[in-house]
Amino acid sequence: MTSLSALPRRALGRTALKVSVLGFGGAPLGDLYGELDDAAAIAAVERAFKLGINLLDTSPLYGHGLSEHRCGTAIRRVPRRDIVVCTKVGRWMDPFHARGSGSGYVGGQPHRAVIDYSYDGTMRSVEQSLLRLGTDRIDLLLIHDVDVWTHGRDAIEDRFREAMTGAYVALDRLRGEGVIAGVGVGVNEAEMCVRFANAGSFDVMLLAGRYSLLEQPALVQFLPLAEQKRIAVLLGGVFNSGILATGAVPGAKYNYKDAPPEILDKVARIERVCAAHGVALSVAALHFAIGAPAVASLVLGAQRPEEVERNVNALLAKVPDKLWADLKAERLLDADVPVPRADAAS
Repeated sequence: MTSLSALPRRALGRTALKVSVLGFGGAPLGDLYGELDDAAAIAAVERAFKLGINLLDTSPLYGHGLSEHRCGTAIRRVPRRDIVVCTKVGRWMDPFHARGSGSGYVGGQPHRAVIDYSYDGTMRSVEQSLLRLGTDRIDLLLIHDVDVWTHGRDAIEDRFREAMTGAYVALDRLRGEGVIAGVGVGVNEAEMCVRFANAGSFDVMLLAGRYSLLEQPALVQFLPLAEQKRIAVLLGGVFNSGILATGAVPGAKYNYKDAPPEILDKVARIERVCAAHGVALSVAALHFAIGAPAVASLVLGAQRPEEVERNVNALLAKVPDKLWADLKAERLLDADVPVPRADAAS
């Protein structure tokens, strides 16, 4: 059995918090891919806590409140001081209107999500999250999905302006009053992380999919800027929607769609190098991501306890330094891309 003390922790930027190098991502607990059994979903969070994962990331969007409800049940079963709870703002749930067919979740709560980055909308979102989580405080609050991916190019400027004049002001006030420990953003684009980092004082940023063993666009501007400003980086989507976990198999997913031929080819080449060193592709993907500058934790979703155990064991596995040298020699990584040391997880 994995030792509870085996999972290292890192300082979270300028805050006084320390988080495990693996965090638990609550998106699947909102019935993202299928309707989950309540007990199994809650057990996954409990197993994460028992294995030393102390960072729990969720959002009102995930299952339109269902993920927060399930996470709240698990939170009540451990001492609150032992965990770091992170959720998001930018949407509040309207219980008087059905959510409609475009929620993106197979199951979840029936309530409609209202996109709202205003000051009042942010405070309403925080209040609802506190009630669903069943806690009296939230450690980290992130402004969620202010990116082109979510809103489109025509609307992004208005959304960014609303977020900075509304949501950011509200969260900055809560931080100043000591209600929360850190303010951040959670987005799918490194460029938006740069914009936010230059527009306000942020403690943490959760970036999904843009820094992985397959691609590193966040290395151009965002990660060096985060280091400079002491912004802690949480990475999500380090398997690029699945292909770095499944490998280059038929139907492998990349950016939530079937992977195109050029991506399948590159992943197959990475797999061959990993296999030559006896390292699973998914293990290499985790170790590469946690070795990036400014990264505090990898936020990985799970639906069952055994998935949590697999992720923890993967991060605790040994990866030889020669693997990274061979990936660079094969030009599968650029020569100047930072790679983990043998002690990168510590």
